[in-house]
Amino acid sequence: MRVGLLTEGGYPYATGEARVWCDRLVRGLANHDFEVYALSRSARQEAAGWSELPQQVGRVRTAPLWGEFAECRPRARRGAGRRAPGGAYGRRDRRRFAESFGELASAISVPPVAGPGIRSAAARSVPGGDEGSGSGVGAAAGSGSPEGSIAQADRFSSGLYGLAELALERGGLPVLLRSEQAVRTLQATCRAPGAQRVAHGAQVSDLLAVTELLERALRPLSLDWYGDEGGPGLSGVDLCHAASGGSAALPGLLAKRFFGTPLLVTEYGVRLREHYLERAGAPSSVPVRSLLSSFQRQLAMETYAQAALITPGNTHARRWQERCGADSARLRTVYPGMDASRFTAVGERPRERDGGRSGGPVDAGAWRSAGQWADAREWGWERDGDSAGDGRTLVWVGRIQPAKDLIALLHGFAEVRKAEPCTRLLIVDLGHGEAGRSPDIAAYRAHCQALTAQLFPGTAADAMTAGDSPVRFEEIGGPALPRLADAYGAGSVVVLSSVVEGFPVSLVEAMFCGRATVSTDVGAVCEVIGGTGLVVPPRNPRALADACLALLRDPDRRARLGAAARARALELFTVEQNVEAFRGIYLELMSHCPVPQDTVGADGGPQPFARPAESHVPGRWAGGSAGGARRDAWADPSASASAAAPVAPAVSGGAAPSRAPSPGAGTLPRRVPSWVSREAALRRAGEALPGGVAPAASSEAVGLGEAVGLGDAGGAAGAVGPTGAAGLERVGWEAAGPQAVSPGPAPVREPVPAPAPARERAPVPAPAPAPAGRYEAPAAEPVGACASYRPAGAEQS
Repeated sequence: MRVGLLTEGGYPYATGEARVWCDRLVRGLANHDFEVYALSRSARQEAAGWSELPQQVGRVRTAPLWGEFAECRPRARRGAGRRAPGGAYGRRDRRRFAESFGELASAISVPPVAGPGIRSAAARSVPGGDEGSGSGVGAAAGSGSPEGSIAQADRFSSGLYGLAELALERGGLPVLLRSEQAVRTLQATCRAPGAQRVAHGAQVSDLLAVTELLERALRPLSLDWYGDEGGPGLSGVDLCHAASGGSAALPGLLAKRFFGTPLLVTEYGVRLREHYLERAGAPSSVPVRSLLSSFQRQLAMETYAQAALITPGNTHARRWQERCGADSARLRTVYPGMDASRFTAVGERPRERDGGRSGGPVDAGAWRSAGQWADAREWGWERDGDSAGDGRTLVWVGRIQPAKDLIALLHGFAEVRKAEPCTRLLIVDLGHGEAGRSPDIAAYRAHCQALTAQLFPGTAADAMTAGDSPVRFEEIGGPALPRLADAYGAGSVVVLSSVVEGFPVSLVEAMFCGRATVSTDVGAVCEVIGGTGLVVPPRNPRALADACLALLRDPDRRARLGAAARARALELFTVEQNVEAFRGIYLELMSHCPVPQDTVGADGGPQPFARPAESHVPGRWAGGSAGGARRDAWADPSASASAAAPVAPAVSGGAAPSRAPSPGAGTLPRRVPSWVSREAALRRAGEALPGGVAPAASSEAVGLGEAVGLGDAGGAAGAVGPTGAAGLERVGWEAAGPQAVSPGPAPVREPVPAPAPARERAPVPAPAPAPAGRYEAPAAEPVGACASYRPAGAEQS
């Protein structure tokens, strides 16, 4: 199948964890074709370039969510006029924009509805809202009732898709979204009764900032990614897979709206949560933060309502999605896949090196020659030919930032040093390059280093020896730690002290390395650990110190926890399980929507099996002589019409019946899809038979998915007439036998000849008994019948 992969700030750009899992997914599903539609977040990200793309990526389209927007050519649609040059829109276009943007602005101006489960997809049918409320702001505010929440969500979706239709017909929206009309519309909704209290105090500068940020967030509506009918773009993909929520899911929402393409949403980090954390420290006013947060919340609700399936990366993300109204029946947790091969060498080594308790002594020279234990003597990692000092080292790996709470880690390690003076702490910074770009991160790193010098002043053995601090700050790629696995191999206990965490990648890497862990109870930590490590409350240095001391003083417990952690990580968090999960999800979604809705037949109705599933599978058996996709006879409408019909069976008394013969053995029945009406089904079935005679339906109505027109030798045939409530006149079959009719306003009955006498069948001797459970075919069944599995000794009918 052809999959449209939608990303924001991730794949195919060269940095970011989102790029890694998308790249592994694309490479793992080599039998599918991928088209990447990527949104970049900054000029620095685009300057970094793309990662190497596999051959199954056929097209890459990119667009920036920063800077000025490059005008795209509007999509040509029937009945749409041309937009005037120079960005001038007509009065009708501006009126359409005012109505749509007013609906969207009124939806984000009201306060959110309190309580869990804001809205579910099934709740859209519940009526709500006050018809006489003008802009409708007061209807959604109300008392926080479910009806008001549904009305608010419906206004948001109406405004969003109204803007999308205007963008597709008349060109991009940046000019209108940055216009004075947009600012005045937003100001009117903020001043309307029932709006948020903070929105009432929005100044003109706040409104200008909101419209500018809304234009960037809604920029995917103005892109030329959707193509023409049958042309390139999202109109030709079979499935849209959004790698995150937010703006990345907007192209998928439009493809679902205009083309009926199913949408799959994967969130390993909930985009709404990330927005809350980003805006909390942003230098923006309260009205700006409030309006933008409301927009992101409504966009998340609409995305979850329209997605065919949502795959959160953990239970923590699942709870966020359920609170935003996602239907729990369409939520399926798929853990992110990580490359375990990088940590195999460390994970399969003896997990304890305290004098060879669990695996014998270790050759420290071999470790050092491989680059594993650089500066081992300096840090006490080598003593008397083994690595007994390794059991006294704590390791922290991550990006140094306030959310990681290194302050609590340093204070907790001070308590550990009081009880165990020989213990050391290794802090591995994975984001040292970010310190030069972010002043806040650089200031926080400097503060941590100053606190380290204050809590742990360097001590020296004598006056001629330099002081040695028990805390070291290292980076990956240096002489001490050339690889990431070396950082985890340098200690026996891995510590996580975060106060805010989504999916703890560093904990999974430590589990791959077979290390016992001490972590704080935040995010998905408990779900990932699953009983293979110690968990303490966040912002509690004393509890963190006690847990570390418990593991440092018990090597056997460390070994048991480390082995269990590695086994759990290999079972749940590998690339193989992630790829296999998405392989099954892709096939499941396509089984519910096998044919795009834009594939129609000659009568204007959908054409079943127009693009068979095997047409995209590589291999000679699926391709034609010219390398194209092979089309079977049952998949080709022309082949079914020209198929040779067998001769009708002979009847006693002379002439054969005048009705059209039924298709013979070997012809598959034509199935009626769920969206095909009864009239269209019978009409298309009649076109496949000579003379335009359609097989009649049975006494019951032709239901969804029933077979049409293929019975046995005594099957049914009828005529389609203009009469009847449904525009049909059907003639059934009597018990006496078949009857023929001719097309016309009234059916004409003809005499029915007697059926041919049944031929005598010679008696067949009973077969010899076969061993139990053996496969045997019945000897007396006619040609073309299916063999059956019959245990030995079973009674034959």
